This record gives sequence, C-alpha cells and structure tokens, in this order.
Amino acid sequence: MSELLLRGATKRYGSVTAADHVSFKACSGRILGLLGPNGAGKTTTIRMIADITAPDEGEITFGGRPVGAWSQAQMGYLPEERGLYKKMKVVDQLRYLAELKGISRSDSKPRISHWLQRLGLEAWAMRKTQELSKGMQQKLQFIATILPEPRLVILDEPFSGLDPVNSELLRDIIGELKADGRTILFASHRMEQVEQLCDDICLVAKGRVVLNGVLRDIKRSYKRDKLALEFGGAAPFLDEMAQAGAFEFLQQNEDLRILKLADGTNAREILERLMALPEVDLWRFELMEPTLTEIFIRAVGANA
Repeated sequence: MSELLLRGATKRYGSVTAADHVSFKACSGRILGLLGPNGAGKTTTIRMIADITAPDEGEITFGGRPVGAWSQAQMGYLPEERGLYKKMKVVDQLRYLAELKGISRSDSKPRISHWLQRLGLEAWAMRKTQELSKGMQQKLQFIATILPEPRLVILDEPFSGLDPVNSELLRDIIGELKADGRTILFASHRMEQVEQLCDDICLVAKGRVVLNGVLRDIKRSYKRDKLALEFGGAAPFLDEMAQAGAFEFLQQNEDLRILKLADGTNAREILERLMALPEVDLWRFELMEPTLTEIFIRAVGANA
C-alpha cells in the first residue's frame, strides 16, 4: 500500500516558519485535497514531499520509507508554474522528460503516442512548445507528469488554463489514476473542484493544519443552517418571519428561496406552514450542508 505520511513536518526560513508540524496522510486509491490561503504553506509542504527541500523537523514517508531520490523516481509532480522547454518540440520534450525518469525511448514511444492522442495533441507533436496555447501547454505538462506511471501523483492547480471540455477530460483521467490505486495529492484554490474530486482534505493556514480528514465526515460535522425552498404560489409568512429575525434571505428568485436560519428556528415549522397553504405547490425543501468554500472561510477565519 502506497501511503504518504507526514508526521510533524516543519520547515523554517530564517525567522519564518513556513510549515509548522504538518501531519496528514494520503492513501492509495484516494485523492487528498491540500487547501489553504495564499502563504499558508502548501507549496513548502509539497516541496518537502517531493524531496526538493528537507524538513527541519519531523518525517515524511511514502510506502513506509523516508522520501528521497528513490521516491522522486516514483512520483509525478505537476507544479502550478510551468516547467517546459519552450523551443523544444512537443514529442522531443516528452521523450527527454521520460528519459530523466529512466524510461527508454522504445518504452516511451507508445506511451507518448497514446497520451498525445488521448489529450488531443497528436497534431502538435512536431511543433515547438512555445507555439501551443496556455491550455495545450497545461495538457502537455500533465502528460509529462503521468507518463512515467508514477505511484504518487502531485497535482498543483492542474486545471489552470483549461476550458470546460478539457477540464472534464482531465477529471476523467484523474479518476482512472485513482481507480488504478495511485496516491493522489491535489492542491487547488478552486473549492468546487476539490468537492468534485477529493475523498479527503487537509486545510492549512499559517503553516499549520486546521482541518484534516475525510471530506464527507468533515461536511457532516458542520451544522445545516441553510434551507432551500422551491415552490409556486405566495407565502407572505416568510417575509414576516424574516422581519422577526427567524432567518435571513440569502437568495430570492421567482420560485427559489435560500434562507439562513437563526438559532432556534425550526425548519419543520416552515415546512408545515407551507404545506398548509392550498395555493402553494412545494417542489423542494432541503436543509443544505455547508459548501467547502463556507467551511474553508470558517476554518481559516477561526485561525486568523
């Protein structure tokens, strides 16, 4: 089992502690989202995992062994900043990067052909990288990341520059990597992408872990205090309750209302009053769990 484990990983740069006793684990066949505001320590943590820099304290292991040159050979890292050679042809670049991972040209040739076709870049194989659009370069770097068939995959903002069609394609491939038992670390500022992809999350702020665990369990631990109502007809009592402080309207469309319930407000009472109105057709009544964005804001705010 290829488990990535951090125990008290700490990194200091002079008087600044960029990562402060960071501890979490990422398991094979699961995707862990590494989240945090700018300057939270995400990049420092990734650099320690990738053995680009060593922790001052603590330990980082992969598959039970301390990370090092051996784990770099089994890791694919897609950084947020592109690291491509602009004047190299696409196919030459992939061959070269594969050779750096110890893959011979005879072995890399069918893999390169497969992935160029899969990501719609086969017609650009003999073009220089600088001729590619931003999205195409992102797809090229993604191919370079997964071409060696790494056991540990680190993706930092992998959807940057991609349109919705190509974003969906990458999501499908990441799902295949997960199903194949790879250990995947996904760093992103896009909370909706994290919710769609990740099984687990680790939220860091000011270099420290403030939330860590199974995403489903974390979301369930937060109170459901938003109520979505979708109905046809008039329900004037809602305005009366809002004026009395029972809730506030977060959204009001023709048929949709989203309410933020005050402490002590009984959602069932609202349901019963709506059901008692003969002129109202109720289509939706949902106590909504908080979004990951809301959890992120609460957690970071509590640790400001």
